[in-house]
Amino acid sequence: MTYPFRTIIGILAGVVLLASATAFAQSGNKSPLKLEAKIPLGNVSGRIDHMAVDLKRQRLFVAELGNDTVGVVDLANHSVIRTIPGLSEPQGVGYEPSTDTLFVANARDGSVHLFDGTDYKSTGRIELGSDADNIRIDAAAKRVVIGYGGGALAIIDPATRSKLSDIPLKAHPEGFQLDLDSGLAFVNVPGVRAVVVVDRTTGKQAEVWPMDRGGNFPMIMDRARGQILLVFRGPPMLAAFSMADGKPVATAETCGDSDDVFVDAKRGRVYVSCGAGYVDVFEANGSAYRKMARVPTAPGARTSYFVPELDRLFVAVRASTAVPAAIWVLQPMP
Repeated sequence: MTYPFRTIIGILAGVVLLASATAFAQSGNKSPLKLEAKIPLGNVSGRIDHMAVDLKRQRLFVAELGNDTVGVVDLANHSVIRTIPGLSEPQGVGYEPSTDTLFVANARDGSVHLFDGTDYKSTGRIELGSDADNIRIDAAAKRVVIGYGGGALAIIDPATRSKLSDIPLKAHPEGFQLDLDSGLAFVNVPGVRAVVVVDRTTGKQAEVWPMDRGGNFPMIMDRARGQILLVFRGPPMLAAFSMADGKPVATAETCGDSDDVFVDAKRGRVYVSCGAGYVDVFEANGSAYRKMARVPTAPGARTSYFVPELDRLFVAVRASTAVPAAIWVLQPMP
């Protein structure tokens, strides 16, 4: 019997998923991450992007980019309680606690939609022009920072629901981090193969750290070690740089097509989630990073979100012929 090409692809995807699940089960207590639950997202198709959390209500927000929706997940009951429709390729989400507001950044039209944190009714909209992307919340200063367009960080006042200013960049910003102590922002700008350090008070560029490779998308700050961690896609590599001067500290090979990296300060670990279908777990060892494990997830599951307060890593798994769209809940062990 001759099978259609799509059927063959579906069979192969099922084999990959079965192998991943078997490897996960066999890893048992030796794995640094334990699969605790799979939370179905319902009829969600296409790519899933970033996530955010409302800790008070224990709700996870999922940017369902390919579906033009945001899913609201009740983490206590492991269920979707609301789907926010009518969006335009939502990429970034951020919950701002002082105004109880969910911010959603949209790639297709550059808009930022605001929703009430209780009932998720629309409370406003801010136009950024194009490709609104990652969102970071500065809870102390009560500011929302959003990367967008051909190169800028927008500074938003959540109280007035308005843009206060722009910090210009030479290309579109990807992953970025806010240092609350210094007032600096560290920004991945893969279009110019650099990390740009900007002063959020003056709105001016402070430093540029040139990179010798491309695809620097994910970024996280390791405050305990005074380092900025990047993950490059070409070739796949985790790299640590000194926050003080941008000098390289360490590198380690990692999985491919990464979109998120997080530091587990409690255990001295780093989690890298990849579209290749894995989470790579590293252990900080002095100035180096030792790979502890490569934990299988699902093909295309490149976005994740680590919440230290809940001690859980959430991995977004997109729908395929082999698996429905879901949030996989991974518990760090021990």
